Amino acid sequence: MGSLLRNVSGIRWRELRDATGAAADSIPPLLSRIAYGDEDTARIAIDHLGDAICSLGFVVGEATAPTVPILLELAGSPDVACKAELLDLLGSICRTDQWHSAGGATRSREYDPSYQQQTVWEAAARTSVYAGRSVIEGVASSLRPEDAMPARKLLQVMDNTPPFQEL
Repeated sequence: MGSLLRNVSGIRWRELRDATGAAADSIPPLLSRIAYGDEDTARIAIDHLGDAICSLGFVVGEATAPTVPILLELAGSPDVACKAELLDLLGSICRTDQWHSAGGATRSREYDPSYQQQTVWEAAARTSVYAGRSVIEGVASSLRPEDAMPARKLLQVMDNTPPFQEL
């Protein structure tokens, strides 16, 4: 996949599920299109990737957290197009709290194992975004306003989105 995506092959995509419940093996080709495609190709790939790792803009899956470091790598690369879209996707992932919110509203009930997995996926995805703060700060200091402004917006989202509480 090239040096930019060298860590993609180390992830067992077929064993992971995306946000729609499908096998996550469609994610590596999308990442490749983002990394090496022209702007139109990258934009379409980001849209499809968003459906796979943050469906509807608020549902993450098992494959979301392993994808986030790669998105951060792409956002920090000087040659990748559509940084604003990548940063917006990372912001959606960071804000995702559907399962935790539902759990907070129904604390007294027993949760089935699939529900517990979904809260774990949300927490892991948010933690992965937080772990990339230095990359996002680097993009925020860019002289290119089209890159810096979305990065600053994501930093605000991160600052206003606390870690999840235990359910």
